[in-house]
Amino acid sequence: MEVSLVSLNSIIIICMAISTIIKALNIALKRKEISKQKYRLLVASSTMIGVSIATALPFIFIKVFESIT
Repeated sequence: MEVSLVSLNSIIIICMAISTIIKALNIALKRKEISKQKYRLLVASSTMIGVSIATALPFIFIKVFESIT
């Protein structure tokens, strides 16, 4: 139960961070500070990294809680 609550909280924080990064990249694209190709690459890579971290976190939390108890 506690693993799912901690995982859910972490996933929410990760989603908020990724959306903030995408908003900042969108502003940089509108100001012509980065190219459209670089924008796409950075958005895709940050999304994939966020998804992979959010997928791995429940297993990491299970190991941590098992080692504590």
